[in-house]
Amino acid sequence: MSTRQSDHAQSDWSDEVEQIAERRRQVQHMGGEAKLARQRDAGRLNVRERIGALGDPDSFDEIGGISGFSEYEADGKLKALRSSNFVLGTVRIEGRKVVVAGDDFTVRGGAADAGIRGKQIHAEMLANSLQLPIVRLIEGTGGGGSVRTLEVDGATYVPANPGWDYVVDNLSVVPVVAYGGGPVAGLGAGRTAMSHLAIFVKGLAQLFVAGPPVVAHATGEQLSKDELGGPQVHGRNGAIERWVGSEQEAFDEIRRFLSYLPSSVFGTPPVADNDDPTDRRDEALLSLIPHNRRKVYRVQTLLDGVFDSGSVFQYAEYGGSVWTGLARLDGHPVGVIATDPYKGAAVTETGAQAMTRLIDLCTTFHLPLVSLTDQAGLAIGLAAERTGAIRDGARAITAAYQATVPVAEVIVRRVFGVGGAGQVNRHGHYRQWAWPSGDWGSLPVEGGIEAAYRADLEAADDPDALLAEIHERLEAIRTPLRTAERFGVDDVIDPRETRARLCDWVRDAYQVVPQLVGRPSFGARP
Repeated sequence: MSTRQSDHAQSDWSDEVEQIAERRRQVQHMGGEAKLARQRDAGRLNVRERIGALGDPDSFDEIGGISGFSEYEADGKLKALRSSNFVLGTVRIEGRKVVVAGDDFTVRGGAADAGIRGKQIHAEMLANSLQLPIVRLIEGTGGGGSVRTLEVDGATYVPANPGWDYVVDNLSVVPVVAYGGGPVAGLGAGRTAMSHLAIFVKGLAQLFVAGPPVVAHATGEQLSKDELGGPQVHGRNGAIERWVGSEQEAFDEIRRFLSYLPSSVFGTPPVADNDDPTDRRDEALLSLIPHNRRKVYRVQTLLDGVFDSGSVFQYAEYGGSVWTGLARLDGHPVGVIATDPYKGAAVTETGAQAMTRLIDLCTTFHLPLVSLTDQAGLAIGLAAERTGAIRDGARAITAAYQATVPVAEVIVRRVFGVGGAGQVNRHGHYRQWAWPSGDWGSLPVEGGIEAAYRADLEAADDPDALLAEIHERLEAIRTPLRTAERFGVDDVIDPRETRARLCDWVRDAYQVVPQLVGRPSFGARP
């Protein structure tokens, strides 16, 4: 039959469209029913279920939906199409488009030798070029695959991380979230670290550079996946921001996190509707800080009293006494640094890491910063010295000084030492208020009296009486009102005024924010 006759016999492209549909059906089978059942039995969603749970209903637009590993009959007809183990596309989250890139653990455990290298690269390029947030649903190694590939390929290769130029650049361009819903190793672990928020599910997910079999061979350590990379290992070391109790909770938290951020550095943070009165005076704030400086208070009460109702989002869980998070003031997103005195008062190495990460996140995406300062300084003692806390503390202070966004500080209690001095850039312009509970200096009076007055105390007939007298004299001087009289602090306010003052400030801050739009002055780092 001639081409002209063939064209006449088939008047449309229905056959080809059906071939597309058949390929899509085959790819939907993923690793097959047995592997999907194993995933279900392990209590884990498969990648397509995860994408559905993350995005708005029916919003997934898949890219490369018929890509995979095909087999053909001798006559050229498709025999079978085996899915690759990487699924990508876009979804909408609260109507906003987001790139999603997910590993399919049901196909070769997410290893790269069952993937198509270009898909992972394409996902990063897509987010970068269209300036869209990217959520990586990571499960498996995602790296070079098994040593079995040596025989398949007939040669080895010099490793190169796929699309890593875009992976690195995306940290300075778009919000990047890494989700762990199962074991994550190798390149998958690297992709996790290259994010603004890493969120893992307890009981399902683990993070390690190499899994238990490789570790056992290399080091002799016989460890389970949880023993090597579970929350008891990574819950407080700074590798993962959040551990949550279920996959759905993780997706809810990812949606919340993205709601505070612009789609890219070329936009401004989205301002939400607010029905919480900006002049709300929370009576709990007036009595929150105990007069006894040895007593603690609840940081959640402070946050609830200041920020829009229901808007507080904890960022890094590993900060110890350093609480970091996102919140809203009259609907305007801001970054927040505070102190959880139930976990201490000094800044440890992980507390400094949390502070650095939060400040860098806000600087990159133009969120003004609010410091609810209660800082006893950098951690001291042998444990702090062994962890090199001073280096991490110096990095956090550097981040505070390099921040280009508007900053407001409310001193609720302590400001001491190098750490307290560097919680905000005290050589730059920032708006500042202090509560009457404020207490500051080079070091706390309680810890310095005996050293400063040692000679007097040694010469005294009654050292205890003299110590009490000195303490009483200094107590009268250390009131924040005396500092304010010399303009050493901008203002001392009724704690109940805090929300109204910050809501007024944030409107001014957001007049400046559009001028900050664009790439950060230096590339963001993990």
